[in-house]
Amino acid sequence: MSSPSAPIDAQALEELPGFYIRRLQQIAVAIFLEETQDFGITPVQFAALTAIQREPGLDQRTLAGRIGFDTSTLGSVIDRLEARGLVVRNNSPTDRRVRLLSLTDAAHTLLRDIDPSMRQAQLRMLAPLPPEQRLVFMDMLRTLVEANNVLSRAPSQA
Repeated sequence: MSSPSAPIDAQALEELPGFYIRRLQQIAVAIFLEETQDFGITPVQFAALTAIQREPGLDQRTLAGRIGFDTSTLGSVIDRLEARGLVVRNNSPTDRRVRLLSLTDAAHTLLRDIDPSMRQAQLRMLAPLPPEQRLVFMDMLRTLVEANNVLSRAPSQA
C-alpha cells in the first residue's frame, strides 16, 4: 500500500483494502443469490430469518443489532418477509409499542430447504483459497469486523 502521505489516484484503487472488501461483498451477494435463486431470498432476509429462528420472540431493534443492520431498512425487510408469510409480528405482553417476531412453519421449511444451497454458496466464496487458508481468512475477517464494529452504521450487538 502507498505511504499515508501519498495522494490516492485512480491507478491506486488496487492498493486499497476497502476497494477489495466492497468487491468481495458484491461477489458474495452474487454467489449467494445464484446458489439460492430457487428460494427468492436475499442474504439479509436469510440472516434475519436465521436470527429469529435462533432467538424466537426478538423485537425488531434487537434483531437489527444481532445481524448488524440498520433498524429503518430492516423494517422493510421484515415487511417483505411478513408479506411472504414467513414472519409474524406479535404484540409484546409488556410493551404495546414493541412487536415480537416469530417464524411461520413456512419459514422453518424454507430455512431447512435452503441450507444446502446456502452452504454451497459459502464454499464457493472460499473456493479460490487453499483449504488451509480458509480458517485463517475467516479469523482475519472476524477480527476486522469485531475490531471495527463500533464504526459501523449499524453495529452488531451479537
